[in-house]
Amino acid sequence: MRLLLFFLSSAAFLLLAYRLVGRLLARMFGLSSARNTPAHTLRDGMDYEPAKASYLLPQHFSAIAAAGPIVGPILAGQYFGWGPAWLWILLGCVFIGGIHDFVALIASVRHQGKSIGEVIRVYMNPRAHFLFLIFVWFALVYVIIAFADITAGTFAQKAALAGGDAPGPAVASSSLLYLGLALLMGIVVRYARCSTNKATAIFMPLVMGVIVAGMYLPIDLSALTSHPQQLWGFVLLGYCFAAAMTPVWLLLQPRGNLGGYFLYVVMAAAVLGLIVGAFTGVNPVQQKFFTGWSAPPALGAFPLFPILFITVACGACSGFHGIVASGTTSKQLDRECDAKPVGYGSMLLEGLFACISLSTLMIAARIDLKPDALYAGGIAHYAREAIAPLWPVKGSLAADAAYGVLYQFALLCFATFVFDTLDACTRLARYVLMELFGWQTTTHRAIATALVLLLPAVVLALPPVMSNGVPQPLWRVFWGIFGSSNQLLAALTLLGVTVWMARKRMAWWVTALPAIFMMVMTLWSLFLMIGPYTRQWRAGAVLPALTHVQFGITCSLVVLAAWLIVETAVTLGSLRTTAPRA
Repeated sequence: MRLLLFFLSSAAFLLLAYRLVGRLLARMFGLSSARNTPAHTLRDGMDYEPAKASYLLPQHFSAIAAAGPIVGPILAGQYFGWGPAWLWILLGCVFIGGIHDFVALIASVRHQGKSIGEVIRVYMNPRAHFLFLIFVWFALVYVIIAFADITAGTFAQKAALAGGDAPGPAVASSSLLYLGLALLMGIVVRYARCSTNKATAIFMPLVMGVIVAGMYLPIDLSALTSHPQQLWGFVLLGYCFAAAMTPVWLLLQPRGNLGGYFLYVVMAAAVLGLIVGAFTGVNPVQQKFFTGWSAPPALGAFPLFPILFITVACGACSGFHGIVASGTTSKQLDRECDAKPVGYGSMLLEGLFACISLSTLMIAARIDLKPDALYAGGIAHYAREAIAPLWPVKGSLAADAAYGVLYQFALLCFATFVFDTLDACTRLARYVLMELFGWQTTTHRAIATALVLLLPAVVLALPPVMSNGVPQPLWRVFWGIFGSSNQLLAALTLLGVTVWMARKRMAWWVTALPAIFMMVMTLWSLFLMIGPYTRQWRAGAVLPALTHVQFGITCSLVVLAAWLIVETAVTLGSLRTTAPRA
């Protein structure tokens, strides 16, 4: 019953926030359906393509969700207990993350679907624009590195997890079949004149079919190499290149739509199972609300302040969301009024999804498993409870079989979200390079996309970081820097839109206060990361090549952020004497 109270109170708080804060934001920015959006005025079929809110919402939700609201809350719960993670998810997504996403979307729509970097160029100066785009590009590359590796690990995993074999090769084949379905759906919608709702109704049951099909067509790369996870990483980078070069109507929109509705199904199954389990007593909370002001020594002994706020990234606030909102979503927004459900509503929905992910840790008997295993085990448990009244599972073999299918269902859900993010990240990073260099041709698109994936390919090829003789997953090595860069990007985006709002005589404090909070927490965390490296380096320790890369990246982030803060302060201080750049 405690778990049911946890979920109901979370849902009620987020719904109330949508009604009150969302309405206030819509009024503050004067949203109007009569105002043409860039999706219509600049429609080109490649990047600018209007999509109804019912089609765009699941696509945007799927793109911003990814593994962030799964991995982040679970890691934070392992570090400090589920209470601090829960409070930050609720307060963060309502008063910081949701405002960040909404304002970034509106700022882009009001500037012809251009990026936040372009908004900064107009209202600050070209130097700040250049610095911001460089920062954005690096942040997107970190997302590609972390999420490609964690997905590759899911595909390669065959060790016993959560009481059963993790069907990594089967999930890999199901994921590829899922991508094929998305391509087919895009073709059907485009050329068969099939409505998106009808196409979704046709293809969603087929998604469930590919889960079963994947069990009989596993793709096991361990037969080809002794490092299947690394090989899967390179395969995923190849997918990123192809997907980023594909028109949005062919892959991004249908895949995002399917992924979003798939996410709805997972959330519905989890909620139903959670409710049923609350009354049958099979979902007791087994983890502590609060375990201390620092993580256990075995997990790194990180302090709660500021590490909590960079660990729970996408579930509470994420700079990546602003890039998606101003990169792909703003180019597809059909009406300005759709910004409230798509921009603000999606963030609150992701906060609810993060709470569900956190609940899978709360009921876990052990917490030393990988986040994807804990999540998949919890979702499979909830789904089994949800269908038990309709299909009572009797006998241990039948129960194990049902759990295995549901476990694979949850892992495919996990991989699906990451596919959406990898695609969007590569496309957005390509936009950044093309904006920096003024590139416009198809050849330039291919070159920019290849340059985006060059650094992830190099990092994937480097020897792993060892800890007590055990190689550490690349995603875990990069999660701290990913979280810091991601949250720092959110702070810088908020600073940029603060300047725009101040120029337009709007209530700029709405974005300035969250920007200051996120800036303090992220810079604090980056300085904590620099400290251990400098101490080891001075002591003459032999450090892995990947550690040197991390140190260089961390220092670069601090310098770029400090420079942009100075540029923002100078601009805000001279508002009375300067006019916006043309």
